[in-house]
Amino acid sequence: MKNDLRLLKKTAISIREDIITMLTESASGHPGGSLSSVEIMTTLYFKEMNINPENPKDENRDRFVLSKGHAAPALYSTLAERGYFNKDELKGLRKFGSILQGHPNMNYVPGVDMSTGSLGQGISAAVGMALAGKLDKKDYRVYALLGDGELEEGQVWEASMAAAHYKLDNLTAFVDHNGLQIDGKCEDVMSPEPVSNKFRAFNWNVIDVDGHDFNALIAAIGEAKNIKGKPTVIVCKTVKGKGVSFMENEACWHGTAPNQEQCNKALSEIGTE
Repeated sequence: MKNDLRLLKKTAISIREDIITMLTESASGHPGGSLSSVEIMTTLYFKEMNINPENPKDENRDRFVLSKGHAAPALYSTLAERGYFNKDELKGLRKFGSILQGHPNMNYVPGVDMSTGSLGQGISAAVGMALAGKLDKKDYRVYALLGDGELEEGQVWEASMAAAHYKLDNLTAFVDHNGLQIDGKCEDVMSPEPVSNKFRAFNWNVIDVDGHDFNALIAAIGEAKNIKGKPTVIVCKTVKGKGVSFMENEACWHGTAPNQEQCNKALSEIGTE
């Protein structure tokens, strides 16, 4: 387990470095919410999910939906690290002719299970995937990652109601609860609180964790697999811009790419904790 944990931490560092580098190259994109979700992505793709980069469309694979589609840099970096495509592709982020556009596109990017970007729609698609798995009597699991600002979308709660109604215990959602969105603090824009109690009221199994703690994430996912008759949400307390001092807990880094000087400073800090 110690070796597994060491490898996960090393992988997370590499993913964070790639996020910063690709955003600097593109001069646009979303660093804050990408950096806050790295441990969640790393745990799923390098520890938990039943996937095969050599067969990305395997009908029995686990599915992942990035409902907060603007955090695409985190997903792209994770997929490249996992071997779905060459890391050189990361240099093309948001450029004409590149497969890696500002939001994930399942038609062009190997490993992307659902095109996302319009907030609230990703979790809805994930509910549909989980329901299809039940109807087809498949064993695959479906994972989805939402932002806490995204919880302000009414469609999220329609999907949550449906997931509980159909007893989708093959669905696990994560909330990247970093407390900030593009316009500032979530509580000031349109408070989604109390997040955990809202999901409980919708008859979900709820687990609260530190979203940067690999052991806590692994344990929570393990618990979710054993829950029967209801979906699980793992509410992850995270830090926006995690790993880069001048980005942490700063809403201005929601959708602002670093310049080269800022990139160099960020890269010198990542992995030094």
